[in-house]
Amino acid sequence: MPHAEPQRTSTPVPVLPLAAVQAARERLAPVVPRSPMLRLPPGDAPARAEAPPGDDLEIFLKLENLQPIGSFKLRGAGNAMLQLPAARLSRGVWTASAGNMAQGVAWMARRLGVPCTAVVPDSAPAAKLRAVEDMGARLLRLSYAEWWRCIEEHECDSVDGTLVHPVSDPEVVAGNGTIGLEILDDLADVDAIVIPWGGGGLSVGIASAIRALRPQTRIYACEVQTAAPLAAALAAGAPRTIERTPSFVDGIGSASVLPELWPAACRLLDGSIVVSLAAVCDAIRMLAERCRIIAEGAGAAAVAAALSGDAGRGRIVCIVSGGNIDRAVLSPILRGEMPLLP
Repeated sequence: MPHAEPQRTSTPVPVLPLAAVQAARERLAPVVPRSPMLRLPPGDAPARAEAPPGDDLEIFLKLENLQPIGSFKLRGAGNAMLQLPAARLSRGVWTASAGNMAQGVAWMARRLGVPCTAVVPDSAPAAKLRAVEDMGARLLRLSYAEWWRCIEEHECDSVDGTLVHPVSDPEVVAGNGTIGLEILDDLADVDAIVIPWGGGGLSVGIASAIRALRPQTRIYACEVQTAAPLAAALAAGAPRTIERTPSFVDGIGSASVLPELWPAACRLLDGSIVVSLAAVCDAIRMLAERCRIIAEGAGAAAVAAALSGDAGRGRIVCIVSGGNIDRAVLSPILRGEMPLLP
């Protein structure tokens, strides 16, 4: 029976030194494009927006949905895999992902010419899974509970090779942190940054860079009401298991905060902004109609959070983390409807 290479045990992810993020930036420069940042143009805000942009609120969009795989995940996957010894790479890599990290690892594996397996939940969007298979990766479908256990335990009995963890590898987190360096290049006086919270690697990576260079910037995670484990953990002072309701927002929303991410997250972040599914739909529709930008639910959640007013005023950057959304989900949203799960 195939068996994964023994992995390290879960250990707390540190607040990364700035040098690690800067080194990741240099390493990724030949591989990962710099994503653009655009100001949200003036216009009517969604009806549910409590803080429409005005003279004292400027919203900027960091468009990671325009990466080659339609997601920021290429940064972390690339930084981790480019540091693996050739002998380990040759035996292949695997990851556990709802779709975007799977695409990042598969894209890098194809570029490096090594085998790749993606362990995915049975609820993963079809569009993301097709893209992973098109890049030559093997899919292993598990129930959501089994899939999340692979993420928590850093192992899976049915795959070979080296795990590129979607969240907890410091190399992955450092790759994600390069987004923070780019934000400060483009908007040195940023007042706040809003980041979708999936497993936490994106938030911790960006926050590690920002805290080192502009500590006064407010940094918020954002979650949806149907699954907001970070907000629950911050309220309780420790990770808690919550009841998770599946929704069309597939890139974020688990039942718990990974213990290894908690120490850095509670130290680096100013809070978690929780938004409704309806507000996410509004943000997706606004981005498509006004900006001609296609965002998946997780990416649009950051915009919904900024429009809620809970991130404050000033110059706010929203991380549009991905744009990989099924047509069956996007179509009803553009019609003003709430998409249903299959």
